[in-house]
Amino acid sequence: MNKQLILFDLDDTLVHCNIYFEQVLQKFSHSMIERFGSKRINEEQIRKKQQEIDLIGVEQLGFTLDHFPQSLVDTYLFLCDLYNEMPENETKEKLRLLGQSVYHMDIEAYPDMVETLNQLKQSGHILFLYTGGVTEVQFRKINQLGLEYFFENRIHVARHKTIEEMDRLLHRIQADRSNTWMIGNSLRTDIVPALESGIHAIFIPADNEWNYNIVEVKTEPAGAYLTISSLNQVPNAINAYLKNR
Repeated sequence: MNKQLILFDLDDTLVHCNIYFEQVLQKFSHSMIERFGSKRINEEQIRKKQQEIDLIGVEQLGFTLDHFPQSLVDTYLFLCDLYNEMPENETKEKLRLLGQSVYHMDIEAYPDMVETLNQLKQSGHILFLYTGGVTEVQFRKINQLGLEYFFENRIHVARHKTIEEMDRLLHRIQADRSNTWMIGNSLRTDIVPALESGIHAIFIPADNEWNYNIVEVKTEPAGAYLTISSLNQVPNAINAYLKNR
């Protein structure tokens, strides 16, 4: 069987991510309801505005340490302006610290992560980690879970995971695109760039997906485009495709 180059996303593919942001957002929305409760604002309205502000920040700047904490502050400022109330510096600082706390939580791996990566490595495939985010934050997760064992120096952290970034990476590592795969949970940053670049893609939908990651896939695959429900199905999905092509 041909040796494959398999690129893995990190957040919500190999390790949990959204659940930690969800914990922070629940605390944030509850604090805003407590602060502006007399105005009859509800959690859905607060979350919708925060998400709107957060998405604009990501689209303009990519993933930075500041964009998520700032989205909490900016949502608070929006509510103050909406209800003609004076913002409090102490509240802004508390919200900034709340937003930053998401980057310091202990990270939990997805079920069967180690077993899946071991199986692929022992089968002779080359594993590559291609993730988006802030380099220092992502490497804290990588180090915490010992992922260097599987990926060694084949780790690339991008501020923006775009079609252009994917194409540049594939050129840099001289990938044989007919034997290269992208595994991830994001249609926007994993699957569409993979298909546009002419490599295989395996989509593993995440629970409670972030709206930023959800886009329509219009690209005709040059190779495989598979959807599976869990990480431990990756080896069999690849093997089945290789046997039948």
